[in-house]
Amino acid sequence: MRAAVRGRADPDEVRARIIEVAEVLFRSIGYQKTSMADIAAELKMSPANLYRFFPSKLALVEQICARVTGEIQAVAWRIARSNGSASEKLERFVVELHRHNKTVLLKDRRLHDMVSIAMVENWQSIERHIEQMRGVVESIIREGVESGEFKVADPAAMAHVVKSSFVAFLHPQLLEQCFHEDMEPLARGVARLVVKGLRAGD
Repeated sequence: MRAAVRGRADPDEVRARIIEVAEVLFRSIGYQKTSMADIAAELKMSPANLYRFFPSKLALVEQICARVTGEIQAVAWRIARSNGSASEKLERFVVELHRHNKTVLLKDRRLHDMVSIAMVENWQSIERHIEQMRGVVESIIREGVESGEFKVADPAAMAHVVKSSFVAFLHPQLLEQCFHEDMEPLARGVARLVVKGLRAGD
């Protein structure tokens, strides 16, 4: 694959092309083994020119990590905005995201590894992702409160608790450790226990 970038191309187009090529390389050989020189060579541009768009490899990797986590966020928000009760949505939230993350681990192991390391090292893209996921859970809880389904005094604080209770089914490293186990029944059980607590009140 050779993807030359024209010298007078629009800067936004160049950035997008750099991200695209870098992601392909990360998927094929892993982000740790991919150097900025490798990416520049694939794009037929000088490393110095590449650094004009991304000051470091981490800055570039952050963009790709944000894209990967953005796909997860899209699934989560789709669940939150779908039809059904808040209880049903919380259960779907943990089960469907568990399936999604497991699929990424199976099909895109190297991208999974990148996100896993990002979570351990607390990259900015991961911090934003965690806040987005908390926001999704809060949105569902608030919907349940407004409909009278849940009795929660502080939805924002409760969202943090609920999200934390789902970590075992969503965190990349924990997911990898239990990859060959069927965790969906347990995920459903935890979700239903959480819902029971939300219905009972603080």
